[in-house]
Amino acid sequence: MKKLFLLLTATSTLFFTSCNDDDSNANIQSYSYNVRMTDAPAPYDAVYIDVQGVEVIAADGVRFTLDTEAQVYNLLDLSNGVNVEIASDEIETPNVSQVRLILGSDNSIVVDGQTYPLSTPSAQQSGLKINVNQLLEANVANTLLIDFDAHQSIVEEGNGSYSLKPVLRMVESDVQGTITGSLSIDGLNAAITAESATGVEYTTVANDTGAFQLSGLNAGTYTVTITPELPLLPEIITNVQVVAGTETELGVITME
Repeated sequence: MKKLFLLLTATSTLFFTSCNDDDSNANIQSYSYNVRMTDAPAPYDAVYIDVQGVEVIAADGVRFTLDTEAQVYNLLDLSNGVNVEIASDEIETPNVSQVRLILGSDNSIVVDGQTYPLSTPSAQQSGLKINVNQLLEANVANTLLIDFDAHQSIVEEGNGSYSLKPVLRMVESDVQGTITGSLSIDGLNAAITAESATGVEYTTVANDTGAFQLSGLNAGTYTVTITPELPLLPEIITNVQVVAGTETELGVITME
């Protein structure tokens, strides 16, 4: 009888421990997390970036590797409002501190029809780091939109080679605004810069139809400068108001 009692006790203990483990696992909340990428245009034929992985780092230091669409992306296909999902997964944290973009070695740039390799040693070693500090919500599709600024990220070296010095920003459409417009001359090679009252600059270039878009701007007053190739002169638009969550339309800007 004593042996039977001990067996029943051990079995009961195992049963309750198993139930407690199941309850503990059931209480772990997962959060849907999607990472998308867009680009501010650049005056090149193509900028190819070899995305191999996306890693999320929680506020407590725990790391999650997302299910990534590993491939070579042409950043110039993702300009003026176009974006693409590069990774998504369920992660077990609501507090995202940092996201890292892991690049492969197949990065290149095409200039005037000629392809050049892009040197990216630091990116390959530790990933491109973006501090996001996001608080995720349960049962919704939480999204991070990364603006990979090709215009500011490419450095032409003195020996005719090119290197990648990545400039990445987090775009928050709910708390940031956008400036859009178009130039009166299609196909004009022109850089568009929006400078905030505090001196922060955002840069893009007009596309083949003259349209441009500057996204991820904090609310405030900006000076927009359009700098075309010579002999045309720059156009400056002052007191451009950017409001969170809205689009500021400049209309058609006459270039003379």
